[in-house]
Amino acid sequence: MRRLVDRFAAVKAEKRAALIPFIMGGDPDLATASAVLNALPQAGADIIEIGIPFSDPMADGPVIQAAGRRALGTGTRMKDILRMVEEFRSRDAQTPVILMGYVNPVHHYGIARFCRDAARAGVDGMILVDLPPEEEAEIKAAAQAAGLALIRLVAPSSPEQRLPKLLQHAQGFVYYISVAGITGAQSADLATLQRQVERLKAHTALPVAVGFGIKTPEQAAAVGKFADAVVVGSALVNVIAGAETMDAAVRDASAFVQSLRMALTA
Repeated sequence: MRRLVDRFAAVKAEKRAALIPFIMGGDPDLATASAVLNALPQAGADIIEIGIPFSDPMADGPVIQAAGRRALGTGTRMKDILRMVEEFRSRDAQTPVILMGYVNPVHHYGIARFCRDAARAGVDGMILVDLPPEEEAEIKAAAQAAGLALIRLVAPSSPEQRLPKLLQHAQGFVYYISVAGITGAQSADLATLQRQVERLKAHTALPVAVGFGIKTPEQAAAVGKFADAVVVGSALVNVIAGAETMDAAVRDASAFVQSLRMALTA
């Protein structure tokens, strides 16, 4: 969790938003996903989000769903993703890594075992899309014991009176879903989005990251003017899916992430 705190402090000192690219663990295969992961920090990623493939990803759009199917189709399992992070950590001790997924695979792996193994591999935090605060006690305790940040999602539909409950035990940063619905959806109106981010910041001192629907450097730059971090998922996954070889995936993903980082730095 310390890596997250340090990285956000460093980015704030540079007076810009952090860039958080998302890749699906094991997509299109473990070797390619690992090669892309290893290239992301040099391309400009500040924090990296890795998706845990799941057979019933209710919050994911067609791009992320397809990535999950590809990963599962090549046999990717939780232990493979943790090993991928462990190998990444042998090369990079500074870049924070977040796992994002659903409760079911974590339960299947074993909650305490997952948190312990994830922390040992070098994971800094996790986002569980379908975990409401009312049901988080066991996972929260295991995450805290392992030193993992349990990162909270907040949606546009979250009522004002529910925000204290949602944010009560949030750690690392708050992930604001910029549009209601599934990942990769239509971008939200910027003025509305800025008001929502300001509303969140009134309830928490944690950095606020904005994701879902950000596809271009121009959109990233616009959101980065008022958010503490910008998450880009479906657009990057699309780039990787369009590559015919591992080398092409690394090259194209790196170029896209570089363009996002340049937009945030400008």
